[in-house]
Amino acid sequence: MNLINYQDSRPIYEQIVENFKTQMYKGILQEGDQMPSVRSLAVELSTNPNTVQKAYTELERQGFIYTVKGRGNFVKGDVLLKENKKNELVRQIVTLFSEAVEIGIPVDELVAEIKEHLEKIKGGEEKHD
Repeated sequence: MNLINYQDSRPIYEQIVENFKTQMYKGILQEGDQMPSVRSLAVELSTNPNTVQKAYTELERQGFIYTVKGRGNFVKGDVLLKENKKNELVRQIVTLFSEAVEIGIPVDELVAEIKEHLEKIKGGEEKHD
């Protein structure tokens, strides 16, 4: 499991949080799945158990996991989490598009370029499969 990028300026616990959230959004981790124990993940990542615990505490605070005393941490699997993320992304995109329009970049031009970039990304993924 490669959750840490040492060139990334974000704290390690934030990287762990974001990686697990991505796995949940993609369906790799699903509702009811047990998370690795704090100790085992800390050993696997060669990091301090307190760092992993901080990441798990943050995931629980954000509603992605829950803790069962004596059994560990489990994926919550709330459908609203993905919907909330989608709404957050739409707000960010609308903000960026508004900024572009303010400086004179037409929306259709932006959309065309975005589609072009996405096709390149999609084409690159297909070659690796």
